[in-house]
Parts: sequence; C-alpha cells; structure tokens
Amino acid sequence: MKHIGIKQARQELPDLIDRAEAGEEIVITRQGKAVAKLVAAPKPPKVLPSLAEFRQALGRAGTPAVKLLREERDGR
Repeated sequence: MKHIGIKQARQELPDLIDRAEAGEEIVITRQGKAVAKLVAAPKPPKVLPSLAEFRQALGRAGTPAVKLLREERDGR
C-alpha cells in the first residue's frame, strides 16, 4: 500500500487510477495523515444464461446422462 500526498496525487491522478485498477491500494494523505484510499471498483458479475438457454446450448436434449457418459468414455 503506497502513501501519497494530496498535491502529488493531483499531479499523478491518471497514473494512480491505472495502478488502482491493476489492484494496488493507494492511501492519500494530508499533512501526513491518511484521508482517503484509492482502490479499484468492483467488477460487475458475469451474467449467466437462463436455464432454458443453458439446456439448449448443451444439445442432444432428452438423451439420458448415462448414455452421454458412456459415449464420452468410449470416445464416440
């Protein structure tokens, strides 16, 4: 975690944002006392398809799992 003064943070803000985005935490200080922390924003969660879309993507609907497993095992 890097500590940096407000004046220097103003001058280097684009670089500090890039570093925070890469995972570094930066503490901004005023007269030697911590006043803020710059961290990356959380990434949005991955959107999953609906169950119906997922099942369609699997293909071969209606085929028993045991048959699919045997075919996979036997290399067909």
